[in-house]
Amino acid sequence: MPEHFASLEEAGEFWDTHDSADYEEYMREVECEVDIKHRQFLISLDSDLSRKVSSIAQAKGISSETLVNLWVQEKAS
Repeated sequence: MPEHFASLEEAGEFWDTHDSADYEEYMREVECEVDIKHRQFLISLDSDLSRKVSSIAQAKGISSETLVNLWVQEKAS
């Protein structure tokens, strides 16, 4: 296994063709904490409504997700 990769692409190409299980002796245990404060919920929209929302969001220069969140926030207040 190379000690260093010249780029992320080079690392990606290496791992595309190699199995990490073959390099277990190079791995070390790490500890990390995850504090998830943001949750996402998926809500289905009718396809026609979704297209309308996308069109309005694009005209405003924002994502559909942001637009829907703004609208829901307005109605929930």
